[in-house]
Amino acid sequence: MRIERIPLNKLKEILKAQGRSQKWLAQQLGKSENTMSLWVTNQVQPGLEDLYRVAGLLDVEVSELLVERKDLN
Repeated sequence: MRIERIPLNKLKEILKAQGRSQKWLAQQLGKSENTMSLWVTNQVQPGLEDLYRVAGLLDVEVSELLVERKDLN
């Protein structure tokens, strides 16, 4: 039985909209490409500190990186 993951972040969409790659983001954060792939595919969620760093790099508010609760239903 496969459990479907509920997307909790919008990293993939924001990176695409800005024309940036997850490889670029990984390099900026000093993270592995594997870690970034897990974040972008919502298999693992970044910690709060990392979310703030990502928001700064992408020039967005942290709230823009997250899926709103009402969108989960």
